Amino acid sequence: MEKSRRDFIKTAAIAAAGTYAGTLGMTAKSYASILGANDRVRVGVVGFSDRFKDTLFPCFLNHYKELNFDMVAVSDLWSYRRELGAEHIKSKIGHGVKTCRNNDELYALKDLDAVIISTPDFSHALNAIEAVQAKKDVYCEKPFAETMDDARAALKAVRASKQILQIGSQRRSGQNYQAAAEFIKQGKFGNITMVELSWNVNQPGRWRRPALVAKLKEEDTDWKRFLLNRPFEPFDPRIYLEYRLFWPYSSGMPGQWMSHQIDTVHWFTGLQHPRSVTANGGIYQWKDGRRNWDTTTAVFDYGPADDLNKGFQVVFTSRMHNGDEKPAEIYYSNGGELNLITNTVSPQGGLTAGAASAMGMKPNLLPDVKLAAPSSVIASANTGADILSSNHMRNWLECIRSRKEPNAPVEAGYQHSIANIMTNAAVRTGGKATFDAATQEVMVNGKVFKY
Repeated sequence: MEKSRRDFIKTAAIAAAGTYAGTLGMTAKSYASILGANDRVRVGVVGFSDRFKDTLFPCFLNHYKELNFDMVAVSDLWSYRRELGAEHIKSKIGHGVKTCRNNDELYALKDLDAVIISTPDFSHALNAIEAVQAKKDVYCEKPFAETMDDARAALKAVRASKQILQIGSQRRSGQNYQAAAEFIKQGKFGNITMVELSWNVNQPGRWRRPALVAKLKEEDTDWKRFLLNRPFEPFDPRIYLEYRLFWPYSSGMPGQWMSHQIDTVHWFTGLQHPRSVTANGGIYQWKDGRRNWDTTTAVFDYGPADDLNKGFQVVFTSRMHNGDEKPAEIYYSNGGELNLITNTVSPQGGLTAGAASAMGMKPNLLPDVKLAAPSSVIASANTGADILSSNHMRNWLECIRSRKEPNAPVEAGYQHSIANIMTNAAVRTGGKATFDAATQEVMVNGKVFKY
């Protein structure tokens, strides 16, 4: 009786509201979807990784109760991680979740609305395609794609769908980065002349998983499904678990670190990709069988394709044998610098009166400006998740409800993928990589780059 009464009230409310909504070009059915906008949203996990466990899930926990979301399933090819993931999620949210051996089983579930993808780098784009074609909203870790074939296919699939997809480029949800973007776009900074990006660590165990490698047996996972569209090679537990060290399953430094930082260049300037990339480096310290470099320097030329007299240089440097993991991003103009380490704009290095007078010019010095420091949105749980990632996760959850474009839409992922793949091409061939905008292909010496 009580259920019937509630259903009658809801139906009557929808009908009445629909009469009014008709004057706004809405139907009773579309208004009903708005009335149901506060229904619980059910989320699944594609790949129970360290990234999900240590960062993405804590960020989800910060907001899920307030926004009425829930975690209901985990899909992982390896039985050990699948069960480990289910136990961990249950310990945090207080109820069990469904375990799926693969995404076929995951998307066969009826009670699933969205997924968080935290699989190996090379599979992000392909997993995103599966998700949107199954009509699920997606939070997709970066790098979005490591080949142009995967990038184009994923971009097309997402654009053809009505799903919300957030790329895991969390800088786009940081107040300091948003303030920097606005300062540059308003013309206050002047023309960018150079950008220095760096990311250094000293961690022999970075991206290594020796304890897990010892646990993994081929019969406990699905090696063929893991490989997806990569060339076949015999089962290797190191590739499966330490994929960031092994091309073509990851590009390592460019995909993991540079993709974050180069995304700000595209965001701040509106440019979609570099004009060219060269790179140098090697495996100088950690000779542990890895294929990806432990030291990288990549140099980018950015600017309009139709005016080579305008532009600027970007330099990305990264080393894994000396550093304290304090990523640096400094933008330079003739009047000073915008420093995203200190979150300041300053006249540092700008054209002084003395230097200008020698050429009969006027000095050009930027004012001292303190950019907004990153701050956390209100959280419903104290999980210790980092501020940028927590804000970024919340933005995705809110956009699932509002159906608005998230801070890092699919185009952001596509564009950082172009820069990433151009870097891979320079690294793998030793040549200068360019981009053919007409064919959307990365080129080296007149030939399309394929891994």
